Amino acid sequence: MILLFAVLFGLIAGLLRARVGKRAYKSFSLKGIWLVFIAYLPQFFAFNLPATQSIMPDSWIPPILVSSQVLLLVFVWINRMQSGFLLLGLGLLFNFLVISLNGGMMPISHEIANQLIVPGTTVNLQIGQRVGTGKDILLQPEDTKLSFLSDRFTLPKWIPYRLAYSFGDILISMGAFWLLWQLGGP
Repeated sequence: MILLFAVLFGLIAGLLRARVGKRAYKSFSLKGIWLVFIAYLPQFFAFNLPATQSIMPDSWIPPILVSSQVLLLVFVWINRMQSGFLLLGLGLLFNFLVISLNGGMMPISHEIANQLIVPGTTVNLQIGQRVGTGKDILLQPEDTKLSFLSDRFTLPKWIPYRLAYSFGDILISMGAFWLLWQLGGP
């Protein structure tokens, strides 16, 4: 979700930057864009499509998540000379490391997971288990390898949408924003 906002705001900011500077918004060419599609498709079925996310076995999630991250890292490496791809790649690498070192899923603490539960709802969260139908696994911070890279941030309470995100997600979003901002420059 924060990546979606970064893309939207980056596009708007880049277009405004081009307009103010009386320039055309530049286009860019990405190599291996098919890797993004191949990486996202299994995640779509595992995490976003209601018809499949609830029947997807938990044992499939780690290989899906890790292989998706590898494909995205290859895509970033191929396009590393593009603006913003250094930040984007660093964020992906951080997410890949924390996911890989913690059993193939993104660790989340009990405290952060509880902030995602809709008030008035009762959910029994168990340490070591997948949280809902998402990519997260509930772990104690002291049992989490590289816990500072895990999903440890949440949106402010005044925003009604609930989600947790990592430092890697922030860097990925900053890289996407920077790429789109730069396209409006000289």
